[in-house]
Amino acid sequence: MPAIKYKELAETKDAEPSSSIKERVERVRLIQRERFQTEEIFYNAQMNTKLIKKYCLMHEEAKELLKKAMTELGLSARAYDKVSKVSRTIADLAGEEIILAEHICEAVQYRSLDRQW
Repeated sequence: MPAIKYKELAETKDAEPSSSIKERVERVRLIQRERFQTEEIFYNAQMNTKLIKKYCLMHEEAKELLKKAMTELGLSARAYDKVSKVSRTIADLAGEEIILAEHICEAVQYRSLDRQW
């Protein structure tokens, strides 16, 4: 993952208002409720392995990146599922139907932080 540039960290522009964050989260929750209307769940976090295979469709580059992360970071099958679910949510937030490499990158970063703490 590329390091964040100092300029981005030190920027003094205003943060995104919580009202727009709330709106985005509500939009994604609606997407997920619609996605799972024929299933017995409501959100990505509730997916089992079968549903992950059904709903976490990945671009080829994303698949390769996840494979590399699994190998190099020694992630378990459980971690694979978690990264897949988080990636699906990140893709939903971005308005993407298919999980892209950038979504995998972000989810793996979160997983790495989770392992650290």
